[in-house]
Amino acid sequence: MVNYSQKLRLNLGCGSKRLAGYINVDKYGNPELKHDLETFSWPWDDNSVVEIKLSHVLEHLGRDPEIYLKIFQEMYRICQHGATIDITVPHPRHDNFLDDPTHVRAVTPLGLSLFSQRLNRQWIEAGYACSTLGLNIGVDFELVATHYKPSSHWFRLHPEPEIDWELLHAESALYNNLIQEIYMKLQVIKS
Repeated sequence: MVNYSQKLRLNLGCGSKRLAGYINVDKYGNPELKHDLETFSWPWDDNSVVEIKLSHVLEHLGRDPEIYLKIFQEMYRICQHGATIDITVPHPRHDNFLDDPTHVRAVTPLGLSLFSQRLNRQWIEAGYACSTLGLNIGVDFELVATHYKPSSHWFRLHPEPEIDWELLHAESALYNNLIQEIYMKLQVIKS
């Protein structure tokens, strides 16, 4: 394990975008710490991390579902209760997602909600046929924020200065390339 303080901030899959105040980690390039995020165990102590940033990273990881789930188990292991995980990914119906052959997985708010034990219990009680990943793999993340970044195509179709979010979501269910990115924030829940 790498011996750092107990209030770590990690910028995982940083690429060339290094952030001050974070340990910048990537498999390639010249990060502060070179590490393959699909290799386990990660080199941080249990409960040592207060914040993780994954900007355009998670869609590249976990082609194999077991690897993807292990990534969430590792984040859960290293994070303290209340830690936050900021995730930015291309929208799965945008060409930025579809055109990159290294994108192996769509990451969506509903997909991340599967890691909430609170929701898992509600779904079980209601008899829903949802995957209860939080309970199944022993992690607990609450999705506490979601923001959608409209694409330039959206603004050409709707040049109004105010974004009609309801219309954006309705049209993006029918048409590609209206939402460019999704930002999601998870909070780690530990008893």
